[in-house]
Amino acid sequence: MAELERRATAAAPARMPEGTEIDQLPTMFGKLGDDVMQLLDAKLGLLKIELKEEAGVYTRTGAMIAVGGVLAAIGFTLANVAVAFFVSRLFIGSFTEPVAYALGFLVTGALYLVIGGIIVMTMKKRLASHSAAPQRSIDELRKDKQWLKNEI
Repeated sequence: MAELERRATAAAPARMPEGTEIDQLPTMFGKLGDDVMQLLDAKLGLLKIELKEEAGVYTRTGAMIAVGGVLAAIGFTLANVAVAFFVSRLFIGSFTEPVAYALGFLVTGALYLVIGGIIVMTMKKRLASHSAAPQRSIDELRKDKQWLKNEI
């Protein structure tokens, strides 16, 4: 019988006096503050990573827009030279070798204009459809806000 009483008292959890829970309150607030700081550090790290990714997207897309703009400028220049040769040749009244050159310049210039225009429009649409806001960080902050509301 004494053995059963010893087991029962050994297994029972020790109750803390009421005063000790209040004494641990500053420690608990300190741990909460540390946890909140760790959470904010993690969120800021995520934000930095997302902003670097966004900068990379804008850099690549901007470079491709610049390439498309250069190609379009080359095409415009070649088209203007070709038109000038063609128009000057029309006044002479016969189609000789210079007209063939003019048509060659015109076709080449038109090709550059089309290619450059396609590149610029494609990259512009891709850039317009890309959101500049760091969406993952915003979603995480919203979740954290909701969690804090639920906890408090």
